[in-house]
Amino acid sequence: MSAPPGDRDLPRIVIGVLFILLVGVSSLYILKPFLPALIWAAMIVVATWPLMKGAQARCGGSRTGAVLVMMLLLLVIVIAPLVMLVSTLVEQAQRLTDLKDVTITLPNPPDWVASIPFVGPKVSAEWLAIVAGGPESIAARLSPYMTGVATWVLSQLGGLGGMVVHLLLTFLLCGILYGTGDVAAQGVRRFFRRLHGERGDEVVLLAGASIRSVALGIIVTAVVQTMLGGLGLLVAGVPYVAVLTALILVCCIAQIGPALVLIGAVVWLWYTGETGWAIGLGVWTVLVASLDNVLRPWLIKRGADLPLLLIMVGVIGGLFAFGIVGLFVGPVVLAVAYTLLVAWVAEGDPPAKGRQGP
Repeated sequence: MSAPPGDRDLPRIVIGVLFILLVGVSSLYILKPFLPALIWAAMIVVATWPLMKGAQARCGGSRTGAVLVMMLLLLVIVIAPLVMLVSTLVEQAQRLTDLKDVTITLPNPPDWVASIPFVGPKVSAEWLAIVAGGPESIAARLSPYMTGVATWVLSQLGGLGGMVVHLLLTFLLCGILYGTGDVAAQGVRRFFRRLHGERGDEVVLLAGASIRSVALGIIVTAVVQTMLGGLGLLVAGVPYVAVLTALILVCCIAQIGPALVLIGAVVWLWYTGETGWAIGLGVWTVLVASLDNVLRPWLIKRGADLPLLLIMVGVIGGLFAFGIVGLFVGPVVLAVAYTLLVAWVAEGDPPAKGRQGP
């Protein structure tokens, strides 16, 4: 006896849903080792896709030539600096473990230090004791801390092999996506169009624009500030320029800004007697630190017509929630949610007066 019209076979539906969930979860589990590299590759390719199209036009329409050009640019701009950064950190971490050959000198404390209420006399007396003890006293005081810092840095770099493999995998996936990006983009757009019609297609386009806006506003601003900050450190004669420049880059990407590292360099120059260089670097610090207030909003607005506050909250929140990759994931998620919410609210608005009947 056949089931009446409209009657549903509940066990079959439940088993079908469970089977789909099993296939989906199993697929994600299999792809889990590749997901971080795939996400990074997708972000890089989406952000640099206009550059790839421009390179293809200059190569006479050859996609292969354009892919080779983009891979070479990635190798020079991304891979090589990261390798240099890691090698510099390893070298400096090894130096921190041995302070026997380090000569550290401090000037006598300024007169105003002793006049600080409550703690001034004690700080001044301790400062004079350190100066009287000479470099050996300073090294003895700093050695336990520097050794601990160096041990932590080396332990963090213990996963260097895994990071290199991840970087190479990202590099290879970028090449694949550059070559097949059009097909992949059409597949993603068809999938979201199937889910939500034309609005789903608009969501995909908005996600791509959000990724480009973050790449322009955050990464480009961080690189510009890092280059200018490193140049200021180099001209002022501050030691360990490579390490400090790497720290500036990390702080800029994390939305902390370059001022933290540059102010430390200014203080070091001041207390080593380089007053002129300290003042000059201090003025340079103000200029470099204030650059993101002008450059970043302008670049973000060029990438996507979204509220600046939404992008910045997505960047910072994504960074805390997902790490570095959250710089891109956070703004994309918030941009999609914001667009869907605005569209849903707009559906409840009354029709325009010109379209109303008599």
